[in-house]
Amino acid sequence: MYICPLCHSPLTAELQGYVCENSHRFDRAKEGYVNLLPVQHKGSKDPGDSPEMIQARRQFLDEGHYQPLRDHVADVLDEYLPVSSPPTIVDLGCGEGYYTSAWMKSDREVYGVDVSKFAIKSAAKRYPQIQFSVASGYRLPFASASLSAIIRIYAPSKGDELRRALCPGGILVTVTPAARHLYQFKSLIYQDVQLHEEKEEALEGFEYLLEKRLHYPLTLSASSATQLLQMTPFAWRTREEVWQTLAQCESFSCETDFKITVWRRTDE
Repeated sequence: MYICPLCHSPLTAELQGYVCENSHRFDRAKEGYVNLLPVQHKGSKDPGDSPEMIQARRQFLDEGHYQPLRDHVADVLDEYLPVSSPPTIVDLGCGEGYYTSAWMKSDREVYGVDVSKFAIKSAAKRYPQIQFSVASGYRLPFASASLSAIIRIYAPSKGDELRRALCPGGILVTVTPAARHLYQFKSLIYQDVQLHEEKEEALEGFEYLLEKRLHYPLTLSASSATQLLQMTPFAWRTREEVWQTLAQCESFSCETDFKITVWRRTDE
């Protein structure tokens, strides 16, 4: 399934990792993952989420606050996944693997991809039955027309690259924040709070199949509220007094608001 990130030739599995016909080698880490993000494609020393962000997200997700989202996406995947033997699914921007594990069934091949080495290391240790790699959504390390489905929850990517990797009839399931997602956090941070702008994504070579909204309230402990804020882009703009307010509150109520969209790759 993997291709070389340097020359794009197929990678062959060896005992210690992978090698291509041009002798580019990629070792498998002791946790079981492979790093397919060459240094010239990284953009920074350690791209993606930090160990602190990964730990906060794992603790928050393990408490089940986003399980309704995971369940909804799993149901959509079951409904729209094309028939193939076996279906091959990639979780793009998989983080520490919380969502990825929900796509796993005995008749499926599941891969997780993230630019964060720390996230992939954590995911591979916890879910050894899934194949994880450090790679970019802009340069997927998979052969053309090889994937049955790509799940993209918030992850950046390039439409042309998604279409290249999906087989004809393969599906793309995306999750993006809808208008009122975490509105109460924004109220703590910004004086003039705006609803989240919902941009219509145009994907050439795909047909639109489904859009559904998932909206539900959360009541969080101080610890969980702090962890959630740390998971979001808002964390970089949050003043110290906001962190202190969250840390001292008995509970914090907020809204989740997600948009789930399904696309199918056309043959054209």
